[in-house]
Amino acid sequence: MATAPAAARIPLILRRLGRVTRRPVHARRTDPLDSLIATVLSQNTTDVNSGPAFDRLKGRFPNWEAVARARPSQIAAPIRSGGLADIKAARIKRILQQIARDRGRLDLWFLDKLTLAQARDYLTSLSGVGPKTAACVLLFALGRPAFPVDTHVLRVSKRLGLIPQSTTMERAHDIYAELLQPKQMLPLHLGLVRHGREVCKAQGPRCYACSLAELCPRIGVADGKASTRKRR
Repeated sequence: MATAPAAARIPLILRRLGRVTRRPVHARRTDPLDSLIATVLSQNTTDVNSGPAFDRLKGRFPNWEAVARARPSQIAAPIRSGGLADIKAARIKRILQQIARDRGRLDLWFLDKLTLAQARDYLTSLSGVGPKTAACVLLFALGRPAFPVDTHVLRVSKRLGLIPQSTTMERAHDIYAELLQPKQMLPLHLGLVRHGREVCKAQGPRCYACSLAELCPRIGVADGKASTRKRR
């Protein structure tokens, strides 16, 4: 792993990506429990679907305590448009019940008083909460130095040579924890997610329109014409 060269490239990558001001619903600084549920709803779907699903869930129930007491089918109804509603409803109910058992109330603000490692460990102990979901809550809701790695971030990172090709998503979280400065985590996450969705797509990446083309070892290998195409 060439950490030093990768770390040296991060400032330039951030400048090339530009400033990203719009955040998805699960990436807005808010109550950490709200952020956790919103992030669960964002799994395996788009922000266009998960945002309204979260708003409808909040509008259907007076508080999270009521959600925890509800039947999974009652939770699934308002989040149906977000996809995988039955699975996510059961997951949300289990998460809320576990927090209530652990803490005696539905509140995650106590995480702010823990070390970063302790807060991450607690979140990942919850049913269905992995490193990416935990990092989203820590970074967005609590402003802690955590870097969420989703499929877009993982794909773009590998193509840019920031992490080895064999890196798993879980391992990528550990690598980025060492690679990045705290102030770089939020803009790089948002920038790589947007870049992965709009330009560096899984199928048919738009290399000719890529602001990172000159930094990408993939150009000229996967697409021999990409380096000579005129950007537009």
